Amino acid sequence: QVQLMESGGGSVQAGGSLRLSCSASRTTYSWSCMAWFRQAPGKEREGVAFIGTGGASTYYADSVKARFTISQDNAKNTLYLQMNSLKPEDTAMYYCAADRGLISSAYGCASGGFAYWGQGTQVTVSS
Repeated sequence: QVQLMESGGGSVQAGGSLRLSCSASRTTYSWSCMAWFRQAPGKEREGVAFIGTGGASTYYADSVKARFTISQDNAKNTLYLQMNSLKPEDTAMYYCAADRGLISSAYGCASGGFAYWGQGTQVTVSS
């Protein structure tokens, strides 16, 4: 059974940083796409960062570009999201997602579906 488990969420003041981790039960190299999504209360789920097969490409939503960095450590089967210059509007539940389809580029991943999801970790940014 595939499992994804997020950690690293918490409360931080605006301008601060957090690093989220997603531990995968399968090697991250085996996934075609991995991503971080977020959902704030009353809002639709938003894909914020995507990484393609083997970590060869990345793609970011405009709302987080230049502030967030997605990466993966294949040896540790772990996906990361480094979040810098956090803003109150970044407050949300953050979810890790993965898929094993035919798409290999991060840009393509952003348009595709994800079969596997974690339970989420809460990020709260205060002003």
